[in-house]
Amino acid sequence: MEYTAPGKVPHYADCEPLVSGLGYRLVEFAAYKRAGTWHVKAVITSPSGVGIDDCSRVHRALLPRLEAVLATQDMHVEVASPGLDRVLKDASEFACFEGKEARVWDTEVSDWVRGTVVRSDESSVTLSVSGEERSFPYGRIAKAKLADRA
Repeated sequence: MEYTAPGKVPHYADCEPLVSGLGYRLVEFAAYKRAGTWHVKAVITSPSGVGIDDCSRVHRALLPRLEAVLATQDMHVEVASPGLDRVLKDASEFACFEGKEARVWDTEVSDWVRGTVVRSDESSVTLSVSGEERSFPYGRIAKAKLADRA
């Protein structure tokens, strides 16, 4: 699994302070131009969960910022919640889900390991698995997802 520092994602630094100022964490952010139109996707989370009103609130706050930063009004902006069983696309996302259940595919044992995210950094994530803290270097993780409620 790769770790990409969030600050290296184009326009993340322009939008993250606004999102965190509203009480949310920016899990994923992508801005790209296709056929002359900017497409922006933002995935947000918060300790109390994210509903449609939360997504609308962040959308209304982000739109003017993005219009100024991208110097256009020709854009499509999508704001979404991570969902219950989100597939983590980048190792940097673990930081947004501390205290939440997650599953990682450990290539050393060729199986899923389920635990609570305790902490993460640029090189590994630590999960509490059956009361024991276990560290998983990102190079050992083939894929990861939030654990479903079952």
